[in-house]
Amino acid sequence: MRRFLTSISLLLTIPLLLTISSCKKMDNAEAQKKAETEFAAFQKEYVGKLKPVTIGWFTADFEAAVSGEPADFARSDSFQMIYNKLVSDKAGFAKLKAWNDSGMVRDTSLARSLLLIYNEYLSKQIDTNKLNAMTKLQTEIVQKFNKFRADVDGKQLSDNEIEEVLKTSTESKELQATYEAHKKIGPLVADDIIKLVKMRNEAARQLGFKNYHQMSLTLSEQDPEEISKLFDELDNLTREPFKQLKTEIDNVLSKRCNIKPEEMQPWHYQNRYFQEAPKIYDIDVDTYYKDKDIIATTENYYKSLNLLIGDIIPKCDLYPKPKKNQHAFCSTIDRDIADIRVLCNTDKSARWMETNLHEFGHALYDKFYSAETHWIQKQPAHIFTTEAIAMLFGRFATNPQWMQDVIGISVEEKTKIADMCHKVLRLQQLCFSRWSQVMYRFEKSMYDNPDQDLNKLWWDLVEKYQMVKKPAGRNMPDWATKTHIASAPCYYHNYHLGELLASQLYNTLCDKVLKVKSTEYPSFYGKPEVGKYLIAHVFSVGAKYNWNEMIERATGEKLTPKYYAAQFVK
Repeated sequence: MRRFLTSISLLLTIPLLLTISSCKKMDNAEAQKKAETEFAAFQKEYVGKLKPVTIGWFTADFEAAVSGEPADFARSDSFQMIYNKLVSDKAGFAKLKAWNDSGMVRDTSLARSLLLIYNEYLSKQIDTNKLNAMTKLQTEIVQKFNKFRADVDGKQLSDNEIEEVLKTSTESKELQATYEAHKKIGPLVADDIIKLVKMRNEAARQLGFKNYHQMSLTLSEQDPEEISKLFDELDNLTREPFKQLKTEIDNVLSKRCNIKPEEMQPWHYQNRYFQEAPKIYDIDVDTYYKDKDIIATTENYYKSLNLLIGDIIPKCDLYPKPKKNQHAFCSTIDRDIADIRVLCNTDKSARWMETNLHEFGHALYDKFYSAETHWIQKQPAHIFTTEAIAMLFGRFATNPQWMQDVIGISVEEKTKIADMCHKVLRLQQLCFSRWSQVMYRFEKSMYDNPDQDLNKLWWDLVEKYQMVKKPAGRNMPDWATKTHIASAPCYYHNYHLGELLASQLYNTLCDKVLKVKSTEYPSFYGKPEVGKYLIAHVFSVGAKYNWNEMIERATGEKLTPKYYAAQFVK
């Protein structure tokens, strides 16, 4: 009898359950349709407001970087403050949070845009006055960097001129004076940077994050713990190879400067931060570019890949000027019409050949977003994926095959310098790898505790990772001389992630597209299929996918350091 009753009970219950399930599906379907319709309308309104503000902001920002004029910086600030107000809107964020928490925006494209917009809003959910105060303080710091010129014996030297002295002089006193003159920007900005760091931390804590560093990585879809593990892995991979090269560097440079290896000081490494490879091999790559038009060479190379930059160049500012930002960057003013501008301070050197290939690599990434891609997703999958493209191409400046193909060195000359060029590139990569460890770990620790002795922290890290000893008795804010700490916070680690991906993409292009061995170091010159592949698998998709999904789709694997290690470590 009990079994019978149970069976009857089940027979009666099943239709009821099916009815309830059907109702739930209908309710879910209706809820999904409602959420997606509402979010699509929100997105359209958001872009309508945001797009003209970003165009005004990025235009003014580029013009300020070129002119150095306070009025241009003020105009840039005014647009950024309008932007701050827009994305800090509490009512808008409440809607985004509700859609995000509900899980009802399931259309793939809409869900991706929702996440991108939600993260952007979340980062700005603090008092607008505080956001504007941070904007104003950061601009003031950047202006100080732009205006600063090192004074050496009464002569004002630009960053390019500082680098030239450090590379060419063999007189320790001149090198020390030049190095220390450059470092005088530190005391001018250090207090303001610490103040800005604390303001950023306060904003991050208000949003539920430990500090600004954690927030920055998390909202850019990076797991802070995974990034730290990756940098630990890179440290282990590069420590011993770099240590061996460092001994060679010290032996060569000390002999050059007529000192003992143990007497080497930071100013003997031919660079303000030892982030670039010093010239220890019997080759001067700069000589190959002394009579070359760097811009025309850059345009010609990309044209051979059917990646045209001729329409971009006229809007760019590519040569040094007084008061102009002394670095290099690429800025996309309008994503829809590919209004892209590059700033450089070009001279005829391998460094600026590399820099132009690098910056126009960024430009090409932004030029080729698919017309069907929504405006929100017309951006790189991640900031480091565009760095990877820039680095992939920038490396060619010291590639002998590229130098034969593009600037016309002879086959004999290519053969003669091939081994040395690879050594130079390997040295560059290992030097930069150790430098990026310093930057990543310094910023991470600084945001964790900005009240610690930052001067000591900086030199402790330099000594550990770059194996360069602190000058006796020096206690200056040398950390504050690196402009990225103020103007591009918690960004630097992405450069090295970019290097990893550049090697992974290079291997893919060689193996899958050109069907050649990467160890043959092809230049890609005259290979439009390379451009076609990059447009189809990297550029056009923009931020349609999470960065690691995009990488896996493009290369067949998620981001891995194994190709970087094979190319430069082993």
